[in-house]
Amino acid sequence: MVVDDHPMWRDAVARDLAEAGGLDVIATAGDGEQAVRRAKAAAPDVLVLDLNLPLKPGVQVCKELVGANPKLRVLVLSASGEHADVLEAVKSGATGYLLKSASTEELIDAVRRTAVGDPVFTPGLAGLVLGEYRRLASEPAPSTPDEPSAPQLTDRETEVLRLVAKGLSYKQIAERLVISHRTVQNHVQNTLGKLQLHNRVELVRYAIERGLDDA
Repeated sequence: MVVDDHPMWRDAVARDLAEAGGLDVIATAGDGEQAVRRAKAAAPDVLVLDLNLPLKPGVQVCKELVGANPKLRVLVLSASGEHADVLEAVKSGATGYLLKSASTEELIDAVRRTAVGDPVFTPGLAGLVLGEYRRLASEPAPSTPDEPSAPQLTDRETEVLRLVAKGLSYKQIAERLVISHRTVQNHVQNTLGKLQLHNRVELVRYAIERGLDDA
């Protein structure tokens, strides 16, 4: 699903994804409130989202939709490369951030990678996001009384989690461990389930809090 308030741009992106990328664009929207309604009705796998929207900002759209459906992948496609905008998008649940200067081929590749759970960022922004993960992890987590003991992960799940925390993509992890991309995805999904986490952002924070990124 493509969300942008400029009709020509929105139509062009939808057309490129469908015709050049062979992707199924099931809905579009031109403002934030329309985006929330249509996304809940259409249930897309990937939401390509502009941040600067009328009626409801893109960050709020992302927060609401990911909160309602943690499996939704959100790729922000924005004209802004401001660090504050990037970090705000990631905190709201976006799994990727691409600048509008990207080529059609880069956009199609980014949507495909977003769909399988890879974090996708315009070059130069990935390091910024990982740095923010580390900063968040350094903040004391709220304690809960009678907190249950941490669930047991297998050695391979821990190994994959360690590489996720280091900022590697699923493809890089698969190559490093000589396993398939699908196997990496399965390990991550199993780990999310065991830890009762919702997305990769929470998973990286969990790993960094436990020092796995330095291991």
